[in-house]
Amino acid sequence: MTQLSPLFDRQLLQKRRQRALKQASLTKCDYLLNYVIEDIIDRISIIKRVFPLALNYGCHTNQLSQSLAKLDQVGSIISTDSLLKITQTLPSPRVVADEEFFPFVNSSFDLIISPLNLQWINDLPGTLTQIFKGLKPDGVFIGATLGQKSLWELRHCLLQAEEELLGGASPRVAPFADIKDLGHLLQRAGFTLPVTDRDVLKVTYPTTTQLMHEIRQMGAANNLINRSKKTVQRALFQRVEELYHQHFAQQPGKITATFEVIYLSGWAPHPEQQKPLRPGSAKVSLTDVFEKKK
Repeated sequence: MTQLSPLFDRQLLQKRRQRALKQASLTKCDYLLNYVIEDIIDRISIIKRVFPLALNYGCHTNQLSQSLAKLDQVGSIISTDSLLKITQTLPSPRVVADEEFFPFVNSSFDLIISPLNLQWINDLPGTLTQIFKGLKPDGVFIGATLGQKSLWELRHCLLQAEEELLGGASPRVAPFADIKDLGHLLQRAGFTLPVTDRDVLKVTYPTTTQLMHEIRQMGAANNLINRSKKTVQRALFQRVEELYHQHFAQQPGKITATFEVIYLSGWAPHPEQQKPLRPGSAKVSLTDVFEKKK
């Protein structure tokens, strides 16, 4: 079987997150994470069952674990992050763990949550399979990742500016996953009752420079392995700014960036789980329900 080449430089990602942490800026631009956390908590709260042991897998901050602890249906919580300095700020039990290498034994957790980590994973099918194996029977996984429509405006302006000034374009924005592909990956990993849905957020910034600055503060700048290593000319960013305001300004002095958040959920199999009907097993015919056309 051919091994796919990795897309993301994970070491560079961690260095940039570490730099942002030292600058005390890693949590100043967490509005997107906060939005996702609130949505995930809502999704868990409507599930009518108890989760004695939960895993916050790649937690970024302590906010999700704190919110989980407030839910009566959630018992003990293990929190992980790939950065030691972030992990040290988390309540025990806590584990330093790279999201690409699931460090727990099979059938350990009743609930696993992944808030905005999957978009930087090189082997997403493999990671989802590891998460699936980490669930107890009838355990549930809920994740959130950025979808392919995220930052499409910035991608468009960067490509056009590079074509104009450099005669060609290099990859500068990550190729995020499509919602249909993520649904297929859940099934491939073995999850039952897989569900994917999406939410689109529009965030306003005064300038493109501010947008890219906040992306860097999140530790989420260009981490592609095949990114251009050349020094970026100031003229390129000036042209990007012009194009962005020309095409995507909602009002004078304001630009809008799109973030598509895709939510994934799936269950580990259990004999008592609800199962979809077999094709052709329906007891009511649609022709009996709808009025026949005359």
